[in-house]
Amino acid sequence: MSPPPRPCVFFDRDGVANQSPGPGYVNHLDDFHIRPGFVDCVRAAAEKGYPAVIATNQRGISRGITPPEQLDAMHRHLRDELAREGLELLDIFICTADDNTHPDRKPNPGMLLAAAEKHNLDLARSWMVGDRESDVLTAQRAGLAGAILVDPDPPPPPPPTTSPT
Repeated sequence: MSPPPRPCVFFDRDGVANQSPGPGYVNHLDDFHIRPGFVDCVRAAAEKGYPAVIATNQRGISRGITPPEQLDAMHRHLRDELAREGLELLDIFICTADDNTHPDRKPNPGMLLAAAEKHNLDLARSWMVGDRESDVLTAQRAGLAGAILVDPDPPPPPPPTTSPT
């Protein structure tokens, strides 16, 4: 008898797990910077019993802009940084399709449905953390409990409160 399905937290990658590349792509490990607070979010989810799954569109692969070995290196780096904190990602789902109608390309729910099938996840009790309306739509189409939008470009730190001497 298999265990009952469990909920999880799905995270978008660019703009959530790592700094947003703006209108372009993160093509190389040198440009891949984990966002401040992402590790804390994964920790908070894990402490509540929610494994973390990345679901990311990476059309730069199909367009020949992002080398596949660089994508693998970025994801190894992300897993390694989480492991240093005693955390892990249950999985990383990637859609490299350039076609917006592909069932796996967000906002279509294919990656989330595949994750649920592979890992026995309860989508109705799961959440999505993203930085775009398409992430909210993905959550709705997959039947998730909800979605949280984060600002991909947090404001700069406030200026110093003391004057330089």
